Amino acid sequence: MGRQGNSSPRKTASASGSRGGSGATRQPSAAVYRRRRLFMGTALLMAVALTFGGFAVAGALSGTEQAASTGGATESAPAPGPSPSQTAGTEPIATPTPSCSQNLVTVSASTDKAAYGPDENPLLTLKVTNGGTMPCEVNIGTSQMEFLVTSGADRIFSSKDCQAKSEDLMKTIAPGASETANFPWARNRTLEGCSPIEAKPGAGGSYYIFTAKLGSRASPKAVFQLS
Repeated sequence: MGRQGNSSPRKTASASGSRGGSGATRQPSAAVYRRRRLFMGTALLMAVALTFGGFAVAGALSGTEQAASTGGATESAPAPGPSPSQTAGTEPIATPTPSCSQNLVTVSASTDKAAYGPDENPLLTLKVTNGGTMPCEVNIGTSQMEFLVTSGADRIFSSKDCQAKSEDLMKTIAPGASETANFPWARNRTLEGCSPIEAKPGAGGSYYIFTAKLGSRASPKAVFQLS
């Protein structure tokens, strides 16, 4: 019994002693070193590949975004519209109205009555008519008009004798149309240059002739009577 109890502890110590004697760290074999290096190299290559792959993807994405952002700028802009000066229609140039030919202008004279009483003043009317087929312009100002009253060889009255000023008045007259001017005659006498004269036209049924003039054109005679 006592031997058995002594032997067991010795076996145990022997076992632990053998383990302790061989407990020093073993050096890995060459094959293990190769496997570790291979693993580490593979891991490093994968990390490098992922890193460069990420840059490549990022570069591709940024390139796409840049193309998308610059695509609108590269589109051709619509051509600018024409300037107002190009679009504005050319206004037609007004053609001056030609002057009426003297051969186509008709001048006529008339009075508002054929006979006048002692207290009535005649109203003398000059009328100019365009006898042509086109509109034309006529000067019917006081510079051209004259209201002339005569009796036989006696020059009784002229509107030009005491005219304050001479003015032009251009009028466009349509074909066949007329312009008129009226002059109330005060039954007075005048002399050229508006020299003073006291004589009065005769009455008692005397006949007078009114002639209307426009420039070089003269009307036919209009006869009226003063009583």
